Amino acid sequence: MDELGSPVSAPLGDDGGWLAIEPLSRRHLRAVQRIDALVYPEPWSRRLWTLELEREQRIYLAATWTPGTGARSARLVGYAGAMLSGEDLHVMTIVADPELHGRGIGTRLLRTVVEQGLTMGATALTLEVRVSNTAAQALYRRFGLAPAGVRPRYYEPDGEDALIMWAHDIDGPEYRERLDAIADRPLVER
Repeated sequence: MDELGSPVSAPLGDDGGWLAIEPLSRRHLRAVQRIDALVYPEPWSRRLWTLELEREQRIYLAATWTPGTGARSARLVGYAGAMLSGEDLHVMTIVADPELHGRGIGTRLLRTVVEQGLTMGATALTLEVRVSNTAAQALYRRFGLAPAGVRPRYYEPDGEDALIMWAHDIDGPEYRERLDAIADRPLVER
């Protein structure tokens, strides 16, 4: 989002479609729950989502895609959520529709989460990721996150371990250069 809170848009793919990042709201929840059901064994309830959207020190974003084929409405294709605890920005969720993995949606969501966290005073970035999710780990490494520990049996119901990742000094000039380099890359490599 720009400083005025307007959605950030970028081309997505070769069909002339556009990806927009905007605040996640109640109007997105049906689509969020559809994607949740595809990726999580125990998705959040609508009530929990509603409560989270009302909490302070939270960032929730929706990624919507408007195809270039003349479609009239945008489709939710991903979402992200983070909370600020002190100066630590903790990414709680970042999900792209499985049909569109590898299209840069997660990159755009994470970059926007970090940018908003910086405006809220964040100086560090952290998250947990399944030890088996090497694709997500590669994305997080692009953002400067490095392994810092393991939370045994963190994920329910299967009990998979979580890799804890951190990036520090995200408010400094070196990290700004990293974010700017990420922003300069196209969403989909050609």
